[in-house]
Amino acid sequence: MMRGLAVFLVVMIMTPAIVTGEQEWPGEPVDNHVHMTWAAMTLEVNEWADENPDIVDLVDVGKSELGKTLWVVRLSDWSMETKSDGGPKEIIYIDGGHHGNEYLGTALAWLSAKWYINGWNDGDEEAVRVLQNSEIHVLIMLNPDGNDIDTRWNINQVDLNRNYDHYWNTCPTTQPGSSAFSESETHANSIYMNTEVPDADLYVTMHTGVWIMLYPWGKWPEQPSDWELFHFIRDDVHANISDIPIQNANQGLYPNCGTSRDYGYGVMGFPTFTFETDDEQFVPGSFESLEDRLGEEMDVMRYLIDNVWYWRARLSINSFVVEDNKIALDVDNLGRASTSNATVRYIVDGDVQWTSEAFGVNATNNTQVSLDTSNLTISDTGYFELYYQKRVIDASIWVNESIHEDLVEILDSDDSGFLPFASPMLAVLAIGLAGIRKSEDLI
Repeated sequence: MMRGLAVFLVVMIMTPAIVTGEQEWPGEPVDNHVHMTWAAMTLEVNEWADENPDIVDLVDVGKSELGKTLWVVRLSDWSMETKSDGGPKEIIYIDGGHHGNEYLGTALAWLSAKWYINGWNDGDEEAVRVLQNSEIHVLIMLNPDGNDIDTRWNINQVDLNRNYDHYWNTCPTTQPGSSAFSESETHANSIYMNTEVPDADLYVTMHTGVWIMLYPWGKWPEQPSDWELFHFIRDDVHANISDIPIQNANQGLYPNCGTSRDYGYGVMGFPTFTFETDDEQFVPGSFESLEDRLGEEMDVMRYLIDNVWYWRARLSINSFVVEDNKIALDVDNLGRASTSNATVRYIVDGDVQWTSEAFGVNATNNTQVSLDTSNLTISDTGYFELYYQKRVIDASIWVNESIHEDLVEILDSDDSGFLPFASPMLAVLAIGLAGIRKSEDLI
């Protein structure tokens, strides 16, 4: 009897976590963890691409120091290049596995892709909406060499999350590498950020340690430029989803420099989070599914992804009136991030002919400004546009959005009557009316 029980316990200890259905985690027990090898992950993501070509695009973005492929799973409804309204899709970038022995961070990256694949196939309304309006790019395992030998470092004994070119090696740290981006893994990740997702509106890097979400900065205790955005997300998550702590990384963890999070925000201008899952790793023999184990974390991730449209400044014109060398502008910010240096520009034949003074619009706020137009000359072929940064951080991308001519009113100061925005059609109409009046005068 006792011998039979002992055999059963040994089998249970040696058996990977058993889960059922589509969420099965292809893991193996290693040092009291259950983790997925690079080989198992490679087979899995290739199956995803083969079985779901309508939404899964698998890309080789580089090699580890030992030559293992770094795979990015790109998810979207690829039958649509844009949203149904013609607007560009929002971009989400996720990576996991900077530290090879932080398996739950890698698992959360894996699940962030798997949840939307399953949801799409099941016709889940949220998953379909997200993939029709967004692109989700997931690099599940950045450090496959360290993952496969169960170590934090890469094969060169470098901490990849101290190897980025943002105040590299300026905090007390260990093993940051010989220089920023000295390692092939971080170099490949930076290239992908700069060339494939440079306008991302969310970047989440996934780790394992304490249960916390960290936003910039790691180097300084001061709040980041876009504190309004990060504080709104913190408060909204706490009110409606989870009580996971959400803090500035320097205060919430410890001073850390050269991280992908701070590179993503400080250099790329993305809103970024480090998502740390707790360090209670899977126990071999557990029957708890990955989705259940990380369910609360996935609820937070789904919130961040589903609401990505709001994680930037989005200016919307209410009224635009030109009169007496002034523009009276009434504008709403529909986004959760502020912009501090917006301008109105006048474009003629593709060239900027005039630029207003700068103004700011706070997150989810209304602003009314008066702009001097004494040097503006209106043309039949010209149009106005807004030019502003998506967020306050200097690295953030600039956008130029034309102002629809239906919103533009030009007041004739002589008789206080409204004149519509000048256009070639109106010019032709005016010439025609002048001709009619001249003929009547001759009769």
